[in-house]
Amino acid sequence: MAFSLTSLQLPSPVLREHTGPLTRRLLREAGGRGLGQVPVAVKPEIVVTSVCGFCSTGCGLSVHLRDSQAVNLSADGAYPVNLGMACPKGWESLAPLAAADRATVPLLRDRTAGTTTPLTWHAAAEHFSRRFKAVQAAHGADSVAFISTGQICSEEMALLGAFAKFGMGVVHGDGNTRQCMATAVTAYKQSFGFDAPPATYADFEESDVIVFIGANPCIAHPIMWQRVMASRREPEVIVIDPRRTETALAATWHVPLQPKSDLALFYGLARILITQGWLDHNYVALHTNGFEDFAEFLEPFTPEATAAATGLPVEEIHRLAAALKPGRRVSFWWTMGVNQGHEATRTAQAIINLALMGGHIGKPGTGANSITGQCNAMGSRLFSNTTNLFCGRDFANPSHRAEVAGLLEIPESAIPDQPSLAYDQIIDGIETGKIRGLWVIATNPAHSWIQQGRMRELLAKLDFLVVQDMYHTTETAQLADLVLPAAGWGEKEGTFVNSERRIGRTRQVSRAPGQALSDFRIFRLLADAWGCGPLLRQWTDPEAVFRLLQRLSAGRPCDITGIAGYDMLDRCGGVQWPWAGTGEPESERRLFSGGKFFHADGRARFIFDAPRPVPEPVDAEFPLVLLTGRGTSAQWHTQTRTGKSEILRRLHPPDLYVEVHPADAARLGLAPHSAALVASRRGSLRARVVVSPGVQPGSVFLPMHYEATNGLTLWAVDPHSRQPSYKHCAVNLSPAT
Repeated sequence: MAFSLTSLQLPSPVLREHTGPLTRRLLREAGGRGLGQVPVAVKPEIVVTSVCGFCSTGCGLSVHLRDSQAVNLSADGAYPVNLGMACPKGWESLAPLAAADRATVPLLRDRTAGTTTPLTWHAAAEHFSRRFKAVQAAHGADSVAFISTGQICSEEMALLGAFAKFGMGVVHGDGNTRQCMATAVTAYKQSFGFDAPPATYADFEESDVIVFIGANPCIAHPIMWQRVMASRREPEVIVIDPRRTETALAATWHVPLQPKSDLALFYGLARILITQGWLDHNYVALHTNGFEDFAEFLEPFTPEATAAATGLPVEEIHRLAAALKPGRRVSFWWTMGVNQGHEATRTAQAIINLALMGGHIGKPGTGANSITGQCNAMGSRLFSNTTNLFCGRDFANPSHRAEVAGLLEIPESAIPDQPSLAYDQIIDGIETGKIRGLWVIATNPAHSWIQQGRMRELLAKLDFLVVQDMYHTTETAQLADLVLPAAGWGEKEGTFVNSERRIGRTRQVSRAPGQALSDFRIFRLLADAWGCGPLLRQWTDPEAVFRLLQRLSAGRPCDITGIAGYDMLDRCGGVQWPWAGTGEPESERRLFSGGKFFHADGRARFIFDAPRPVPEPVDAEFPLVLLTGRGTSAQWHTQTRTGKSEILRRLHPPDLYVEVHPADAARLGLAPHSAALVASRRGSLRARVVVSPGVQPGSVFLPMHYEATNGLTLWAVDPHSRQPSYKHCAVNLSPAT
């Protein structure tokens, strides 16, 4: 199946507009090699479909095979998520597999000598077991913890959670989804009774009004933005964001509120909706609880008070409220600009409250919809068995433990009777001596966690650190005592769950290098070495584990018992949970169409609290607010994988840059492209100055992908979700000498 780059949908209107002429030139220069790996003339004999392993959009890819090895890929035109489109990361999905720094053999590090020694897998598994058991013998079973990821398959997450919690006796395990989705999880659980994002991507095309809050889909989720652009309803697109992002530039209307004033704004909007009578009174009465208390709470949030808190004119606040009233299809979409804040959970619930007030939920083109971060963060939320027992159950609930024990045919005593510490609490536990051993799987906290300097110091204090990753060169792997080489996307089988709850299949289309194994096989090998292989006798292969997950989901809000195996996922273009029916479901299904939620009384709840001050306000020494976020659709998180692609490296600036408002640049004597020092109370960095009116006076912006950025961020978390607050801290800026 030959193809040319000119047919690959990348030069679509949104990508023409937002990736610019450099992208188009690089595509021409690639000549069918850079993005596709092989010349156009090659005609692979077999084409299989697989779900992309980068972001939560969950695009379908057609992978072209020759001799059972991937040689090229293209976007799957039939997949209901992306409809033949893909972003630059998707096109380059094969490139990271061929990187020269792949981990290919287990490595044992001598901290004193600073050297590494290759091990056999048998020796590595025995060392893993011996060292962690020694830590537990000396300090207790809960002195060992693990940090997992939203980047591996659901079946692998589930096996890890079962092995670590039921086999190793580990109490504390969390995932890097704590960094992106914990806020949405907590908000949905408290408001709806279960972690249940209601939308389907068709709602992008069914809305009359689309409100993006702290979200920049042009860059972070470009295929979602393409769906917005495909709408025939010509929706009014409103972007609420302190920064004039690429999405804000393309939107109907940008609402440039002051950083971290969004909770006050949403309360002010809710008050106007009530005073104007712009409510769906019938929906509120029949399907919600707590509205009267919420209305009373809102009294102080007058338009004038809201204007003072947000920096927005009173007239603009009234205009925004009018756009949300019943009568049109209104959908709300948020992501990290909300989730990564000091009062993030209440902010997400303030968005949910607005949707409930207008009856904007359960109907086409509506919803209070979180956009997930990683490719399988949703799978982690349901199936990882980390801070929640499988499928949204509670470790502390005896009936839940008994139910899981019966379904998995294991002793109930094997299941911990207490919930795990959250990610930040696990790391704090290293400082107090509570946590002495740590196992890190497919994530890079020495780069990505807040207040990076403190994180690295604490990792160095551990008695034993194991890192399981595709690459031996990540910042965290370089600190590890033992490195376990893992296969990556495209080198193993399993499923991912995307932002619209769609379970899609990802396939093995390439052989892992050297002795690298799939995470699933590594977990099985370690379980056997630990001595708990018989406990996991049913966990033989990914599809067998998928069937166990179906069994565990039965009767739960996430019931997937109606999915007839992996073949059905292929045939249907993925299946959205829940699906407990017979036959094949409709491709697009949203939740709450009948107005029934997952609380015992079937009603949603209005939840609210007073806004709180930011943890680190600006002052005379550090007078600027630091904002962080995605820099380009060609970068992904810590660039562990995207940094391996020459094409993707050429699509973004190689060096760290800081965006500064023209007024601040002039005041500080900073010329465009000059070097500046950005400093917080935790560290400093050097960056190239980009003078831009896209940031407001008094704030600066740094992309999250560069290693130095998290040297500045503040160790602060939302008290309800324990999600880190990456989006606000105090810094100063000065010319670099």
